[in-house]
Amino acid sequence: MMFEYFAETDMLYIRLADGVSTESEEIAPGVVLDFDENNRVIGVEIEDASKIVDLSKLELRSLPLVNLIMTERVSVQA
Repeated sequence: MMFEYFAETDMLYIRLADGVSTESEEIAPGVVLDFDENNRVIGVEIEDASKIVDLSKLELRSLPLVNLIMTERVSVQA
């Protein structure tokens, strides 16, 4: 699973599984599910994410984590 935030569009994408989206469905205003060819949900797109989600905090509870990979983008201002 991967969480990715796109600041330029204020969109949060939660990739649940690898695969190619073949269909999408808006299930609530600004919330879109992506489905693969087997009708499995492989991703969740949240538009205007900063208005809906507290992007400064991520909590994990009771997950069987074997490997946790953390990446951070650092922007450099000239």
